[in-house]
Amino acid sequence: MSNKPLTWLSCVQCGKVYGRNERIYACPDCGGLLDVTHDLAALRQRGVSLELFDQRLGGFERWERSGVWRFHELVAPEIPTTDLVTRGEGNTTLYDVVGDLASYVGHQRLQLKHEGENPTGSFKDRGMATGTTQAKHLGARAVICASTGNTSASMASFARLSGLIGIVAFPAGKVALGKVAQAVAYGAICVEVRGDFDQAQRLVLQAAEELPVYVLNSVNPYRLEGQKTIMFEMLQQRRWHVPDWVVVPGGNLGNSSSFGKAFQELYEMGLIDRKPRIAIVQAEGASPLYRSYQENFAPLKPMKAETIATAIRIGNPTNFAKAVRALKSTDGLVVQVSDQAIMDAKAKIDAAGIGCEPASAASVAGVKVLIENGYILPQQEVVAVLTGHLLKDPTNVIEYHSGSLANIYPTFANRIQQIDADLKQLAFIIGESPTLS
Repeated sequence: MSNKPLTWLSCVQCGKVYGRNERIYACPDCGGLLDVTHDLAALRQRGVSLELFDQRLGGFERWERSGVWRFHELVAPEIPTTDLVTRGEGNTTLYDVVGDLASYVGHQRLQLKHEGENPTGSFKDRGMATGTTQAKHLGARAVICASTGNTSASMASFARLSGLIGIVAFPAGKVALGKVAQAVAYGAICVEVRGDFDQAQRLVLQAAEELPVYVLNSVNPYRLEGQKTIMFEMLQQRRWHVPDWVVVPGGNLGNSSSFGKAFQELYEMGLIDRKPRIAIVQAEGASPLYRSYQENFAPLKPMKAETIATAIRIGNPTNFAKAVRALKSTDGLVVQVSDQAIMDAKAKIDAAGIGCEPASAASVAGVKVLIENGYILPQQEVVAVLTGHLLKDPTNVIEYHSGSLANIYPTFANRIQQIDADLKQLAFIIGESPTLS
């Protein structure tokens, strides 16, 4: 068997190649983002196939039961399966959208891939499985991230699980309480930074240069290797039938970047015969990619981000260049939606019994816009990604339905009603309910 490496790091901008175990987060020559690059031809020769991945669905090995490591050869082929860190991440539901939610969106061929069903409640668990695995492989003792919440919750959990010290930096006052609580509960060193997410991330990258810490933000290319398995698993759940569209919220743009990489790799290996179009949805108040897209992918202009969807409240996205690559590779597009549209879509998703955090609902709000504007056609199959669990941000749920969110009208309010302990009052409320009358 050849000693040629199966995996290496390559610069997205200048193409320079580095060893897979070099502890770098950007190209030392030009500062460009790094890709984890696999020798796809060699992997195909070694028997990597859709049948192999399907066989593992019934496996009993700890790593086979992971929705990340089931695809081990396309994620980290040179790390032994005995060294893989996992919490059983992935294996999330692909919901068929029917009934009132389908009517609201205006489409009958929509599915929702709910990454909020991961162990810590968001898609970040997939990237942390791969990120902490690489950290341990490199001999790191401590890992660090800047976070609007979900990254910190996930990293704190996976760090503790794998025996690493976890350090998280939050933008002060800009993180949902449920997410902060997770990081605290999992035992991470928690630091509030006076500033926004972009300032917190700059601090973390400075720390990586001066302190013995390994960065697990999405600037780390090994994070995105885990996140691309969202698409591997989605296709597997669809028996490898490629949808026409994949719609995803856009914040730091790690998911959309990794999705484009996933489809490109499967396509190059001949495992799929076409790629879906990727649509990235941004909040109006945090839409630097959308603004660039409107100007034919003009250079990124960072902005001061403000949106109720805290998980995508990012004005200077790290993975801008990779997201543009994914969009160009799949003939994709970018739309923006208002906070009102996000919260209304969230109310409908929640009422369908599925539930999600606000940033997740941006994808469904985006699907609605794409349908109304004629981009998504009635016969086309669409998969939208929900990135986080409903309970990540319960405060916004209560405030939306009570009508107390600033500048948001509760279009689909389900108000809490207060009564005495009186059967007649209860019977009156039940009788007035549209769902029972």
